[in-house]
Amino acid sequence: MFPRGLALPDSAFFLFGPRGTGKSTWIRSELEQAFVVNLLPASEMLRYSRDPSRLRSEVATLPRDRWIVIDEVQRAPRLLDEVHFLMEEAGHKRFALTGSSARKLKRGAANLLAGRALVRHLFPLTSHEVAFSLPTRQVLEFGSLPMSVNATSDDAREDFLRAYVTTYLAEEIKAEALVRDLGSFSRFLAVAALAAGQKTNVSSIARDAGVPRDTVRGFFEVLVDTLVGSWLEAYRPRARIKEVALPKFYWFDPGVLHAASGGFDQPAPADWQGVLLEHHLLHELRAYMHYAGTRGSLGYWATPSGAEVDFVWWRGRRVVAIEAKHAKSYRAEHRKGIAALSSSTKAESYIVYLGDRELEVEGTRVLPLATFLRRLHAGVIIG
Repeated sequence: MFPRGLALPDSAFFLFGPRGTGKSTWIRSELEQAFVVNLLPASEMLRYSRDPSRLRSEVATLPRDRWIVIDEVQRAPRLLDEVHFLMEEAGHKRFALTGSSARKLKRGAANLLAGRALVRHLFPLTSHEVAFSLPTRQVLEFGSLPMSVNATSDDAREDFLRAYVTTYLAEEIKAEALVRDLGSFSRFLAVAALAAGQKTNVSSIARDAGVPRDTVRGFFEVLVDTLVGSWLEAYRPRARIKEVALPKFYWFDPGVLHAASGGFDQPAPADWQGVLLEHHLLHELRAYMHYAGTRGSLGYWATPSGAEVDFVWWRGRRVVAIEAKHAKSYRAEHRKGIAALSSSTKAESYIVYLGDRELEVEGTRVLPLATFLRRLHAGVIIG
């Protein structure tokens, strides 16, 4: 059990996160005396789906200050109506509701308790949670899901990630009937993986996967709703420079992305390690912001002429630009995107690279990856 950066809320909350991030482990370590309903086994899911009032009968015997945990609540969304009743009419306020998919909760009869429960997210392990101990190559290729981190060899990590992608297709997609044609979705998944971290051209992905455009849009919604990925919107300040508006799609873990792209079977594209580094940095940024309660917005910046900054965080007038470079030495062209952004927007700027020397170039801090991550989690970079 790694010490996690997420603080336990005082009142009812949803805890969302992809499969394997450690939601159940964290909940049960924080709430050892809780009453637990685990909906992952099919028998339990069917029992509560057929008779949701069973939950009301069970909770009626418990003290009102007892925590009640419902694991994988999306498998029986009608239970939220019972939770709503228990909170409003019976005085039970301490519910912890975990889920690895928000799709059925958003589209079914459930209403996410009309705002009566907080929403929290659990991410794969951060560098801070593992005491900055993971080698860079390992975290880029195998990610930081707990099962991957705890594996005893790279072969075991590869086996886990292969199985994870297969399990995702089988359990999250097929079992919940989220798509009608699993073969089309599987082709889309491979193409979408190779296009990760790029400005998303739906028409191009549809053509390469042999799937209609509207279907591809729906498939991306499935990935977002099942927490496998998320959109990174473009930062568009009011400036003289024309910016690109298309969003980028990022996966939640570089190891899962690497497996889904076929990276364990075929030679990767020349810039693939850079793509994995971007995913790792975005994971660290998003996890830090969520756990620390840091406000502000996160996006990327680009122009039609090709100038680009990987990540931009902004809140009010403060802007922080972050560029990721999979290189062991700094080169002047690494600052091209930051220089273009700085010509119209006043921004603090960082270049994160795999070298071991800290530099400052024309006001931009050039930091080794480990140094940047330590400062990020210490609250120095953004906040």
